[in-house]
Amino acid sequence: MSDILALTAADAAEEIAMGRLSAEELFAAYRSRALADRDAGEAGLNCFTWVAESTPAPAPARPLAGVPLAVKDLFCTEGVPSQAGSRILEGYLPPYTATVVRSLADAGAPLLAKTNQDEFAMGSSTENSAYGPVRNPWDRGRVPGGSSGGSAAAVAAGLAPWALGTDTGGSIRQPAALCGIVGLKPTYGSVSRYGMIAFASSLDQAGPITRNVRDAALLLAHMVGHDPCDATSIQFPERVTLPHAERLDGIKLGVPAELSQDGIAPGVQRAFASALARAEELGAERHDVALPHAPHALSAYYVLAPAECSSNLARYDGVRYGMRAQDAEDLLSMYTRTRHDGFGPEVKRRVMLGTYALSSGYYDAYYGRAQRVRTKIAEDFRAAFEQVDFILTPTAPTIAFLLGEKTGDPLAMYLNDYCTVPMSLAGVPAISIPCGLSDGLPVGLQIAGPAFSENRLLEAAHALEMAFEFDGAPARV
Repeated sequence: MSDILALTAADAAEEIAMGRLSAEELFAAYRSRALADRDAGEAGLNCFTWVAESTPAPAPARPLAGVPLAVKDLFCTEGVPSQAGSRILEGYLPPYTATVVRSLADAGAPLLAKTNQDEFAMGSSTENSAYGPVRNPWDRGRVPGGSSGGSAAAVAAGLAPWALGTDTGGSIRQPAALCGIVGLKPTYGSVSRYGMIAFASSLDQAGPITRNVRDAALLLAHMVGHDPCDATSIQFPERVTLPHAERLDGIKLGVPAELSQDGIAPGVQRAFASALARAEELGAERHDVALPHAPHALSAYYVLAPAECSSNLARYDGVRYGMRAQDAEDLLSMYTRTRHDGFGPEVKRRVMLGTYALSSGYYDAYYGRAQRVRTKIAEDFRAAFEQVDFILTPTAPTIAFLLGEKTGDPLAMYLNDYCTVPMSLAGVPAISIPCGLSDGLPVGLQIAGPAFSENRLLEAAHALEMAFEFDGAPARV
């Protein structure tokens, strides 16, 4: 079994296609591991909120060959609990499946499990889940990052071959960095959001969380495309291909001082500097670029995202679906008690911030100004990409921090998104790959490119991944 679980998703798909491995055997092996973690209580990682009840029947040959998929809890899956890490949706069974999950199932990736997450994707540590925190497989006393921490920890620990996450301000890339794996945020609009339980609609984007870059490309190839159910989705302009590059000859890499110096931990800076040196050895040219408005990205994000969340979460009123407060005296008290009991403290904090920012008299001062900053940030990226092919930064300013270390200080928690938020506001694709260790814990390298440059981005990431001397395997659980 250990040999089977050591296979990357792409290699497992090839073994199944060649008849050397059965899809049923692979699914059963991962299901057994997922169940063991779910049933381990405090001794486990707490990656999963639901695990498939049985191994699916054999299916016709398909591109993904039956390699099982773990899916973040906020993707609607028909007849399967889809709770977005919240008590207010506890036990909710959607009558439909999210487009991206359905597309991957049609391509041959059956649903293995639903993964734990920060409530409604609001968090950077997966400590905000109503179903308990997720633990980092490198060190169980530390966070896996968030909000897609369950997906990242499951892939890093070998409990799933690959997983779906969502990225609003860094929620794929940051946990991938803290868990020593690969996480890709695609260009906004390239993957359908239909069936994703919304946090901030102009920022949310689904993406792959995988062991290596090749697996990320394989999964992305079957995720992208226009969806008539999602008015923000766009037809991807080219076919996503598997990367093979081993060199970076002629590639211009931009390094913005605004995202690579102040606030970055010394160990992360050393790993980043080493990664840049290795990129130059592979033939890349390093250039300094300016993103002058990037230091304002976090402030703008924490106006825009809460504003959108306050609108999206207004639908949870106890009337149509989800939790309803019992024995309420009237309609207003039912609304109030349902939201009081159903939402966690971080969700309440962001709803209140967003409602305030959108209120009469403050809209232009806060929300309108944040939108103007967002436009400036997008312009900065466009100008930078006229000079260079890609922009490189650390993915996260620190390595994985201790459980509970930042829960009492929301501002310190928000700073974990400092390097990832600018790309989200600009809508451009970005990938995090492991580039070394600091104090025995993984450090992530973030590579961002222009809109719809995923193929070139994956090629560059693959070349760097092949060159790094990095053991991406934490202690298996």
